[in-house]
Amino acid sequence: MPATLTVVLGALLIVSGAGLGALAVAGARGVLRPNRFAGVRTLATLSSERAFVTANRVAAPLVGAAGAVAVAAGAGLVARPAGAVGIVLLVVAVVAVLALAGIGGALGDRAARLVEEEPSACAGACAGCSLVEGCRPAGVAGATGSATGVS
Repeated sequence: MPATLTVVLGALLIVSGAGLGALAVAGARGVLRPNRFAGVRTLATLSSERAFVTANRVAAPLVGAAGAVAVAAGAGLVARPAGAVGIVLLVVAVVAVLALAGIGGALGDRAARLVEEEPSACAGACAGCSLVEGCRPAGVAGATGSATGVS
């Protein structure tokens, strides 16, 4: 492999690895919010902010490992290994990065599916038609009426 191509691919791996590392840190800290570009983005993770944060916390260790592999392999390529060693290093690194990030994403998606939906402000039954009655859990009698809302 030509020296210029080796250095360019190595630099690309280093930059990608640094990006994955930053994504992993943000996901682990819970500061990564749903967005259009980064994080575990599936139907389950985008269903709520809580599911997104949970998924990215679960995925963070494997995404971080993928970033570390990419940085290490990139540094190895920039050092310009001789002959076929560079090609083998590149192939193994790309497969490892994709596998680690993919498994992390799959685990994150699975975790997001286990996150229960947050109850709404009125999780019970409507106790009456007036705002004074308000909402309370089903089966609880109001101050002016019965549990069914009939006075």
